[in-house]
Amino acid sequence: MNKPLIVIGGPTASGKTKIGIELAKSLDGEIISADSMQVYRHMDIGTAKPTPQEMENIPHHLLNIVNPDEEWNVALFQQKAKKAIEGIYQKKKIPIIVGGTGFYIQSVIYDIEFKETKKDGDYRNSLEQKAKIEGSGILHQQLERIDPISAKNIHPNNVKRIIRALEYYQQTGEPISLHNEIEKQKSTPYQLVFFALTMERTLLYERINKRVDQMIEKGLIAEVNALLKQGYGPQLVSMQGLGYKEIIEYLLGNCSLEEAIYILKRDTRHFAKRQLTWFRREKEVNWIHVDQEQFNYTQIMTKMRNHVEEVGKII
Repeated sequence: MNKPLIVIGGPTASGKTKIGIELAKSLDGEIISADSMQVYRHMDIGTAKPTPQEMENIPHHLLNIVNPDEEWNVALFQQKAKKAIEGIYQKKKIPIIVGGTGFYIQSVIYDIEFKETKKDGDYRNSLEQKAKIEGSGILHQQLERIDPISAKNIHPNNVKRIIRALEYYQQTGEPISLHNEIEKQKSTPYQLVFFALTMERTLLYERINKRVDQMIEKGLIAEVNALLKQGYGPQLVSMQGLGYKEIIEYLLGNCSLEEAIYILKRDTRHFAKRQLTWFRREKEVNWIHVDQEQFNYTQIMTKMRNHVEEVGKII
């Protein structure tokens, strides 16, 4: 019998954190964060990182483990997540992956193999310079010519992922989308129960707008300002995350606060839409319509626990 693994995915502002904690309390589990931004220290408000009080004494893994100027990617996530999973098994507990970064989740549940490619600093630097001078769109067009599938799945502003795909093709002669598709065909090595949260789109967008307003009230501007003062510049991957790049533009005087908030809300809504698209492509996902459950977290958790017992009999 494969070892159990529970996943709770879904778009931003759908209630993953609270539901994950409730389920972990019920199942004697521990949480592994699959969020590409919550790994960074000093970045709390803009990443909607759970507070110690919100964690309710449930152990959380892969939070606050790197500084904003340190390297972080899906391969590092997979390595550390698998190590955390093994540690949780040793304690006879159940690992629960919670997050909205679909590729991170996929890398673990299908044990995706990341081909080692030699670092070519000159090629990478040339791409980075090209993006700075001509804009990320020119790199996206380049990717579209060699790997239209990846170009469709990668946002034109996501310079990091575009460069990674171009590097992969340059070094292997193979589109990274083909490699990813082959890896996706693998079966999971776990006894997997995969939940994804969703709700009516208008309601989700209202929750996103409210969350952004709350971030501003909690001190997002001061958090971003403090990061800049510590020497974490706007060019860092971490500082290009949602909630940070928009406030940086405001602090640099390139837009008003109202414009920054408007852009942040808009781009977060677009991001949530892409997250939902990603999870819809996953196999054997159990969709939980949290609005139909009236956001009753105890009721949602009970429903999920019953499903786990029926499908996996892992408790």
